[in-house]
Amino acid sequence: MLDVAVARARILEKFSAGGLETVSLADGCGRVLASPLTARLSNPPVSISSMDGYALKAEDAQEGATLRILGEAPAGHPSSLTVEKGTCLRLFTGSQIPAGADMVMIQENVRREGDHATLLSAGRVGQFIRKEGQDFRKGDILVPAGKQIGPRDIGLAAAGGHIWLPVSRRPRIGVLATGDEIVLPGDPASPDSIVNSGAFMISALLKSLGADAILLPVARDNAESLSAAIGQAHTLDLLVTIGGASVGTYDVVRSTLEAHGLALDFWKIAMRPGRPLMFGQLGHTPVIGLPGNPVAALVCSLVFVAPALRKLLGQPVPEEMETDAALLGADIGENDQRQDFVRCRLTPQADGQLPLATPFSSQDSAQLNIFAQSQALLIRAPFAPAEKAGAPCRILRLP
Repeated sequence: MLDVAVARARILEKFSAGGLETVSLADGCGRVLASPLTARLSNPPVSISSMDGYALKAEDAQEGATLRILGEAPAGHPSSLTVEKGTCLRLFTGSQIPAGADMVMIQENVRREGDHATLLSAGRVGQFIRKEGQDFRKGDILVPAGKQIGPRDIGLAAAGGHIWLPVSRRPRIGVLATGDEIVLPGDPASPDSIVNSGAFMISALLKSLGADAILLPVARDNAESLSAAIGQAHTLDLLVTIGGASVGTYDVVRSTLEAHGLALDFWKIAMRPGRPLMFGQLGHTPVIGLPGNPVAALVCSLVFVAPALRKLLGQPVPEEMETDAALLGADIGENDQRQDFVRCRLTPQADGQLPLATPFSSQDSAQLNIFAQSQALLIRAPFAPAEKAGAPCRILRLP
């Protein structure tokens, strides 16, 4: 059985960034930025008032001082007047600071009588002024390449003057469930049928990461049905199959793919859950064959498929899995020759201590309910010794 790290490296070396496209700002959320986004203007573009009040010179800002009001300048209507000693200008939130002024006195600290304003407190230089470029300046990098764009990035891009965004093309990933026993959710089912939860789960993961996930029709356990589905592989950036990659009599995915020209790289890894994982190349299309059990399928997708997708999107992918530190929340026995991914709960601790990772008592790879309650996977190396509660450990957080 192949080591998990070796299998991961062999998969990732076959993937590289795909094509680019341009989308509107309104359609950019969830996409992956293909090149750094730089500011086309400064924010704010000029110095503005952060409050309703009066612009004046700081040398006049003494409690009890009375100043002549020159006029007012609402936001979006800058004044051409210059504030001189002994004068002030009425401003509002967002108003441009007029020439000659170097502070703003908020209106709560001013008593106005006609065209004169008496200051009820002292002030200082720069008070209640948002300086030009205080947020960012023209030419600053706003969003780095490779980031999946979120709502805050959209706001930042808009503030930086962008209407169009350069993004990575969404990789087309086909998700193919296999098996005579598989039925769609809600369809009539015999007692031994299995609902196609795995394909919907994997598809949801891929979409959340930025792929165009295509849920293919279920392929039955015969070469004809599988061949029809495999015929679509040339239109895909990656084909992901679920089930049928083991060595049972009816596990015909591997043999059918090989009959269509699959160059098999490996098909068995030292991992639990997920030993019967297959990887190869069908023409120009990589193929990852996941185990049939839904928990094993998603665990393998997090470890192998997700980083491959990130490479297709042009995102940086570290050589090793990105894990977090935690402490064991319970005693755990020694491990065998397979790297174990144990479903666990995370319990936060006070005073910044590492969270406690407590494994569920049952780790059956078909139990989706326990998987849904889990917050992380506790990673145990092959032949890891027994550990007591409180020992340090590494976890892979679940999305």
